[in-house]
Amino acid sequence: MANIMIRQNAAGGLVFYLPKRDLEAAINSIEFDTPEKWGGELKLENGGSYYVDPIAKPPRLPISVRAKRLGAAED
Repeated sequence: MANIMIRQNAAGGLVFYLPKRDLEAAINSIEFDTPEKWGGELKLENGGSYYVDPIAKPPRLPISVRAKRLGAAED
């Protein structure tokens, strides 16, 4: 599990940042994005995917959370 940061960019989209690898990528999709549940699998623009334990409501951004890598980015 890695510590990551999720923030909102100027265009309103979400950005994933992994400080340990200095990896920053736009988030293409989030498995759960409702007022009742937020998180799950995050799919990144670079082809990578990570899993964030769902929380009860959408967070205030930026937020730091623990994430597990599901799939590596395609080089």
